[in-house]
Amino acid sequence: MILVWVKFIVCAAIVVVAGIKLSKYGDAIAEKTSLAGAWVGLLLLAGITSMPELITGVSSVAFVGLPDQAIGVVLGSNLFNLLIIAVLDILHRPGPLLAAASRNHLLSAALCAFIIVIAGAGIFVGSEVSDIRIGWFGAFSLFLIVSYLVSLRLIFRYGQGVAVALPADVANEKYSNVSLNKTYRNFAIGALWIIGAGIWLSYIGDEIAVVTGWGSGFVGSFFLAIISSLPELTVCTAALRLGAEDMALANILGSNMFNTGVIIAASDLFYWDGSILASASLSLALVAMIIVGMTGFLMLGVILPQKGKTFRGISWEALVMIGLYFTGAYILY
Repeated sequence: MILVWVKFIVCAAIVVVAGIKLSKYGDAIAEKTSLAGAWVGLLLLAGITSMPELITGVSSVAFVGLPDQAIGVVLGSNLFNLLIIAVLDILHRPGPLLAAASRNHLLSAALCAFIIVIAGAGIFVGSEVSDIRIGWFGAFSLFLIVSYLVSLRLIFRYGQGVAVALPADVANEKYSNVSLNKTYRNFAIGALWIIGAGIWLSYIGDEIAVVTGWGSGFVGSFFLAIISSLPELTVCTAALRLGAEDMALANILGSNMFNTGVIIAASDLFYWDGSILASASLSLALVAMIIVGMTGFLMLGVILPQKGKTFRGISWEALVMIGLYFTGAYILY
């Protein structure tokens, strides 16, 4: 048992170090290429930090045939990712985190919520539309991946319009001593490290669940959700320390979009008994709606920014999201 915890500590340390480097060079890419930090977080960081969920989700159906576990991994990760926003709000000393966020996140959040609604609808009406599929691939899963790609296109086009409106001569000299080639190289190295460590982390989490006997309990599922979201937590915390709040928020929204739009569809490809959403438990649809509600409060915090935190060290939006998280976690686990 000691050996598995040693492996976990080593792997977690790799994730933390790689996550800090990834955030730093992601911020540098945003500066040197005039690419918005939000776009770096949404596209680049989100896919990289979601690798543990992808491996766990696909493995759940490919090797053990458990659609509930695959969908549960995605929704559990989405829940925890939104909980990270509350953590970041506590760490953000100048004031409420969402008050410092760009309104450009509203489009990303709305599209993210839309994709999760599709997944929830697929679960809710799954038994009635289980025959609507292409081969064994469910129609709702196809809708998810198409919606994800269309959403990225819309966000990219909107982001381009915003970028044009900004002054062209505004420059930040924070990374002036690092060349663009070195920035790309170090970002790629950090990405490879965090992808490798993230995949290893998913297997270590399964091993811990077996060794401790937590596999089917609330504590085990809760712990595995934290493990799979450790890359997001590390990268977002590091981005916040760099002053890149928008990149951190975009990473959360991008990860939730990737989890729901890509990982569910990828898991469905490896599920041979029909549509994965049609086979999932109905309670998971309720969890999906709770995630949509948490995303809605995120949007509300951006639309109606508060000047100061309502309670000691935390804003009211973050408190509501914490409450919704534990409600969703109770239903899920």
